[in-house]
Amino acid sequence: MHATRTRFERARINVLRLTFLLLLPLILFSEPIWDRAHWVFEVLEVIGTSLLIGGVLGRFWAILYIGGRKNDMVMQDGPYSICRHPLYLFSTMAVAGFGLMLGSLVLTAVFTALTVAILSQTAANEEERLRELFGSRYETYADRVPRIWPDLSLFRTEPEVTFRVDHLRQNLMDALVFLAFIPLAEFAQELKEYGWLPTFPIF
Repeated sequence: MHATRTRFERARINVLRLTFLLLLPLILFSEPIWDRAHWVFEVLEVIGTSLLIGGVLGRFWAILYIGGRKNDMVMQDGPYSICRHPLYLFSTMAVAGFGLMLGSLVLTAVFTALTVAILSQTAANEEERLRELFGSRYETYADRVPRIWPDLSLFRTEPEVTFRVDHLRQNLMDALVFLAFIPLAEFAQELKEYGWLPTFPIF
């Protein structure tokens, strides 16, 4: 059986794609106030790359637990023990990392805020369906575990976890999209450095 996306997942992906396209001019034509050799830019780039890679790895961690089970059970182990939507948490982390890789605190804030807004609404829509499916079981879980911002003190997991290969494969394709942000950030910076794009300064 191949992994299929729910209506909510397709809508979320399409909205995020559209948002990225709308923000692309800002990515291409803005320039951080510090140049690439400045220590601030280098620190932001290292932190951003780490966050992006951490976000990709976190998505793999989450999909190991939830892949193929979302409509069959209320998953409460591993990353789902610390927040109800860890895939959205780690996606937000990766997007914030991309903003930092561009060397701009403003872009980081804009990207992160938009991602949180979109994914929070998507999570709310998904939870309506999950409450219909699982009733009081999901209500109890939702009362105890935060939606996206994690509570690490709640962490728990079983000693063994099984996973669906087809869902892991789909997550690999999603991960490649996030990892493509790394060469995209580098390419954009090269274009700006050689003066091939008109730019305006941004903090």
